[in-house]
This record gives sequence, C-alpha cells and structure tokens, in this order.
Amino acid sequence: MRLALFKTLNANQMRDNTHVRMTLTRGEKITSGMNPKLNQQGCTLIILAEWKSPVYGSHKLKLVTSSIRRNSPQNLDSKIHHNNLINNILAKIEANLCDADDALMLDMHGYVSETNATNLFMIKKGTIHTPSADSCLPGITRRKVIEMAEKLGRTVKERNISVSECYTADEVFTTGTMGELAEVAEIDGRTIQNQWNSSILEELQYKFTDLVSSEGVKLPF
Repeated sequence: MRLALFKTLNANQMRDNTHVRMTLTRGEKITSGMNPKLNQQGCTLIILAEWKSPVYGSHKLKLVTSSIRRNSPQNLDSKIHHNNLINNILAKIEANLCDADDALMLDMHGYVSETNATNLFMIKKGTIHTPSADSCLPGITRRKVIEMAEKLGRTVKERNISVSECYTADEVFTTGTMGELAEVAEIDGRTIQNQWNSSILEELQYKFTDLVSSEGVKLPF
C-alpha cells in the first residue's frame, strides 16, 4: 500500500498540500450479492490523491446539534473507518439547512460523540476533555493532539461529555486530517466564551503545525 501511494504521488509530483484517500475493497465479484465469498479476484486498492489545502483554515466553526445519532457498537461500530456513512451525511444535511459548518452528533445515550466529519475537544479551566471513543472514530489527529497535550504538561480526560458542558466551555475545537485543529465559535446559537487570558488551543495549533512539517515518512522522490 505504501509503495502504491508513493507511486501515485510521484506520478503527480505531489509533495505538499495534497489530500489522499485510500479505499480498500474486497475486489471484483463473480456476481451481484452481499456475500463476501462472491469476491474471488482479490482486494482492490483505490488511491485518490488531489491538490487540497486544509478545509477550514482559520475559519471559526458554527455547529448545530443533530437529531441523527452516531452508531453504537451494538450496530455498526463507529470505531471502524468504513464508507457506510449515511448517518453522518444525514447529520451534515441538517447542518446545511441550519447554515452551520458541521453537525454535532450525540451517541445513543445523549452524550457528545463527534461531529459528522471530525473529532471534538473542549477545554474548561485549563483541562482538556474529549469524548470517550465508544461511538466515535478514534482519529489519528485526535490521538496526536492527546499526545501533544500530555507532552506539554496538560491534563487530558477522555469521558462522557454533555452538550451543555460544551456550551459553557472556555474553548471548543475539532480535529481531523483535512480539518486539522479548528476552533468552534458557536454551538446551537450559543457563543463559546473564553474566560482565560491565554489559549490552549492556540498552543496546540502551533505545536501541530511543527509536527506535520517535521515528522512522518520521508518521500522517496
């Protein structure tokens, strides 16, 4: 997979500002149907590379809570990175209708899970909180933010978070491959008001910028 990725990037001379989506399927079927035994030609790897800068940039996000719930492990486990994202798409449609950037999705118990496209963090009185990965995708950027914060001496708690806690947080931000670390300015019409003179999010954003420019696998071309 790594070799195929590098071959694709090299063919397009892509070294920066590039987003890559890799999709691995079960391969060609001998006939239509949902039985995996019908896939007898081996796996198929699709690599889609495109010139694309981070989608949010410095834009501050406006979120609305969706009526569509994120899947629980009892159904289709949200920790699996799959393409069956109809729940997220329906939530995004609700956000579009509300003229919001993204939708805040809850789990089956009413706790915050993530947005339709990214993981979520909130900061209150100097402590960083993020929803437990019970019904959300534990993203790579999410993990990196937790690691960065702990190296900076910040306390990070993974736990159940209610929407009302986000309303009264000092800072709220989202994390994702294409969104990076994006500040949330408003949730359900309520403005996020920072009661602190300094910004932990800004500190993490600077650290993340250094991280993505200095770490990773070196391109062989």
